[in-house]
Amino acid sequence: MHKIREVIIVEGRYDKNTLRQLVNAVILETSGFGIFNDRQKQKLLRTLAESRGLIVLTDSDGAGFVIRNFIKGCVDPNLVKHAYIPDVYGKERRKSAPSKEGKLGVEGMRPDVLLEALRRAGATFDGESAEQRDQITKADLYARGLSGGVGSAEKRKQLMQTLDLPQYLSSTALLDVLNALMSREEFYRLDC
Repeated sequence: MHKIREVIIVEGRYDKNTLRQLVNAVILETSGFGIFNDRQKQKLLRTLAESRGLIVLTDSDGAGFVIRNFIKGCVDPNLVKHAYIPDVYGKERRKSAPSKEGKLGVEGMRPDVLLEALRRAGATFDGESAEQRDQITKADLYARGLSGGVGSAEKRKQLMQTLDLPQYLSSTALLDVLNALMSREEFYRLDC
């Protein structure tokens, strides 16, 4: 498993699932074109870009490039790296027919192709020597009353509101975002 410092942006959950098997990184979905009207998620991308940098990895079809270009417009381009997959024609296993353009998306790419695309984009692999820090864990969320207890959903909602994060983050997604934004020590200093 390869650890990558930057936050990776993909189109959907199947892309995210494919990458989760290859890399240890914060991976966020745009929900396809859903990013266009989601001001909170756009703000989150800007915040994560400033703290960790972003790598945009979308499909090589027209829709993927529309999403990529939208992100280019809402996040400082100096904080964004772009990973491109090659045009490979075929269909993903889970689909009954190929896509409109007949190309495989991120979810259909071989692992070595995806890793090479990330390398070419300039992803920071392993060795985060300057950035090594204790990670916030699910146990920390539980200890702070943010998961697994009475009122934990409300406390999570309040924390996300305080940090100006999207309200619909699951506890697992919140954990990823918190680890991208702060150290464990900073987390325990939060007033929540």
